[in-house]
Amino acid sequence: MNDDLPLAPWQQRMHDHAATAIDAGRMGHALLFCGPAMLGKRLVAERLAQRVLCLSPDAAARPCGQCRSCALYRARAQKDPVEQRPDGSPSHPWGHPGHPDAIFVGHAWRLTPSPPRQLTVIPVDQVRELSARLATTPQYGDAKVAIIDPADDMNEAAANALLKTLEEPVPGRYLWLLSANPARLPATIRSRCQRLEFRLPPAHEAVAWLRAQGHADGAAAEALTAARGHPGLADAWLRDGGMALRREVAADLSKLAGGSASPLEVAKAWTADEQATQRLLHAADVARDEATGLTDPARIRKLAAWFDSANRTRELLRSTVRADLAVVDLLLAWRDAAGGNASGVTR
Repeated sequence: MNDDLPLAPWQQRMHDHAATAIDAGRMGHALLFCGPAMLGKRLVAERLAQRVLCLSPDAAARPCGQCRSCALYRARAQKDPVEQRPDGSPSHPWGHPGHPDAIFVGHAWRLTPSPPRQLTVIPVDQVRELSARLATTPQYGDAKVAIIDPADDMNEAAANALLKTLEEPVPGRYLWLLSANPARLPATIRSRCQRLEFRLPPAHEAVAWLRAQGHADGAAAEALTAARGHPGLADAWLRDGGMALRREVAADLSKLAGGSASPLEVAKAWTADEQATQRLLHAADVARDEATGLTDPARIRKLAAWFDSANRTRELLRSTVRADLAVVDLLLAWRDAAGGNASGVTR
């Protein structure tokens, strides 16, 4: 975590709300940080964790950044500057060696057999280790914090193992779950957590924040519109070429609708690198944009069905199916869905 990274206004509001509740004893031991991805849930959770673990006697000054606990927490984030997430938090599943009272669970790496690979689920052994560590006496102060991110990737056994820890809270122990898809969590877990729900900020606030990140006014407004008001997503697209990719996808779909491009060739191009999933996300958005303002119910239904198909295909790419074959079937259906209208949406 980058301790010097300022919180966005909507993040600061969530942080202050939670901090006030924790100080007043109104916050339970289990918190569910939920809401769309890339809104800063991890950043806020880590800032709160450092605050809870801070040893300063002045609650208003926490995290003080000077005590032994703050030093250890900061050292954790500096162990491996390469392996970091976009929000500045480390991607290592247990965090880096640093603060013994801060526990982090995420997608673990399997180092053998070679080459190393990152798991796509959180298995039961990680949750059992978390519970065991959370039950021990804190080495500094009187608190321990455990963060599971993304919590909705726990498998069934892991979720069941977590229930016991949730049902038997220990004073001074905090268990925080982060999820962009809380509906994927068992109801038994959701019902035992207080929710801290992140929502998209007002447009003026999002645009101001994007400007503060160094984006030009026009580019910020365009990206925010394309991202449906999501500032984190708009920022990512502006930084990593996502907006240019979006325009390329829209141009390809326009050519397909007009009959000047081959579905097979476009499918091969779309699946030739690691951006196939992102292209399908943009393609689904193009279909939604095409349907905006239409009055023909038949065309609207076709575009809605194609939108659903694009999202299903995107999920299918996570399986062992041949990506180009899955995508070519989708693109073959685009001309009919678009109604032969080569509008060339560029948003």
